Amino acid sequence: MSVRPRITFARQVLILQVGVVVVVAVLGYGLVAWMLDGRLRDQYGQRALTVARSLAVDPQIAAAVAAGDPGGIVQDRAERVRVRTGALFVVVTDNRGLRLSHPNRRELGRHVSTDPSDALAGREVVRVERGTLGLSARGKVPLYGPDGRILGEVSVGFDARAIDRELGHVLREMTLFVAGAVLLGVVASAAIGRRLKRQTLGLEPYELVELVHEREAVLHGVGEGVVAVDTAGRIAVCNDEASRLLGVAPERGAPAGGLAPEGTLRDVLTGRRDAVNLFVTAGERVLVVNRREVRRHRRDLGAVITLRDRTDLETLARELDSVSTLFDALRAQRHEYANRLHTLSGLLQLGHSEEAADYVGTLMEDAARRAPAPDNLPDPLSDPYLRAFLSAKSAVAAEKGVRLDIGAGSYVPGRVADPLDVTTVVGNLVDNAVEAARLGRRRPARVEVELLGDGRDLHVTVADSGDGLPDGLRDAVFDDGVSTRDIAAGRSRGLGLGLARRTARARGGDVAFVDAGAGGPDGGGAVAVARLPGVLGAEAVR
Repeated sequence: MSVRPRITFARQVLILQVGVVVVVAVLGYGLVAWMLDGRLRDQYGQRALTVARSLAVDPQIAAAVAAGDPGGIVQDRAERVRVRTGALFVVVTDNRGLRLSHPNRRELGRHVSTDPSDALAGREVVRVERGTLGLSARGKVPLYGPDGRILGEVSVGFDARAIDRELGHVLREMTLFVAGAVLLGVVASAAIGRRLKRQTLGLEPYELVELVHEREAVLHGVGEGVVAVDTAGRIAVCNDEASRLLGVAPERGAPAGGLAPEGTLRDVLTGRRDAVNLFVTAGERVLVVNRREVRRHRRDLGAVITLRDRTDLETLARELDSVSTLFDALRAQRHEYANRLHTLSGLLQLGHSEEAADYVGTLMEDAARRAPAPDNLPDPLSDPYLRAFLSAKSAVAAEKGVRLDIGAGSYVPGRVADPLDVTTVVGNLVDNAVEAARLGRRRPARVEVELLGDGRDLHVTVADSGDGLPDGLRDAVFDDGVSTRDIAAGRSRGLGLGLARRTARARGGDVAFVDAGAGGPDGGGAVAVARLPGVLGAEAVR
């Protein structure tokens, strides 16, 4: 179990960033101050060296030094140069290092306080040294006579406190800049922290880690398919169950529309259609789809689509429908035979034996009419399952006030080898036609079914006396969610015709409406045709 930190991650980031900014600013400030101090000292030293050179090339100074400066010419000239240049001192010595000029006249004739050997040896020197007037940046040059002999040295110095004053002035301006940079860094760090908090929805890193673990456990542990898409319609999450149901394994960031072909499911995935317990198909699967938009703090985060597999339930429902249809047929026959037996029993109980005998004869004639025809005239529908199925559908249609007829051109000599697919296709077409005839304006309401066996293929034609299909819906009625019962309202699931077409196409056949308005019985309604390859047994080709 994670322990909540005392300081939030955003605040830790802020403190770290502010600390980095302050440390970098202080180090930069110190580095610049150090470099600037060295640069100023070198500049003042070079300035002192330049003044010393200009004085050393003065022939009057050289002549006066050679003569021992009897008239104080060197002192006078040196002081005037010092005043003009702002130097701390301008000192001229002889070749023994004795001063011939100095701001303090009491120092004249005394030995200089710093070592003059380098200048007296003919080398120019720039350094910071402490003398009788304090610390100064000074330049020393040799003083040559006309014959090239070294007569002494010229030393010029600038007060080190002037360097410090100039350095302090620059550093004060730099301090304002550094303070502004630190303040800007703090503000920027705070802004980054706030943005980070918004980006993570106020969650701490340990909470994000827990969410990731929980998400992985939930997404891959649930029995439903889950697809999450972002605001741009890209896949953010697709768990294992969703990949299994859709038959694809998409990469993160792929377009959500690529998970399904053109149709209702793609419209739901791309957000063009809402879905609340919407039944759709994906390949041979029947799915219940829900789409829910996700928002947090008035911010659109995308959508979550859940997929539930209802293929097994739909298959069981179709099988149950077949059983129910057969049960309805048996129930109708039971009622018919029960009524006949009750009639016969009543005649016998009342002593009407002759009438009872005539009634038995009538029943036998009716049974003979229903008996199979001779082999040279095969029964149009020889398969008992198909006969029972259509008989049951006829009984159900009669209960709804619709007459179901078998077309005169029907001829199926073989046995049904795949009754489930036949039930799915023929049953859905018949149910749709019965409903259309029941809701239509024409009376009597009729549905005509014609079946024709061609080798092992079964061709089905279903026509109704309803009002026909609206314009432009000849193909749309096969889409998921579109129902011929109430197309405008879309209250029905609208999977029947779609399932019939997909079942037929899975076998290499098809289902379509060849006439949407005036091809049914009595010149009205719609005509649907279907082709089911390989649903009849091998005996159909003999």
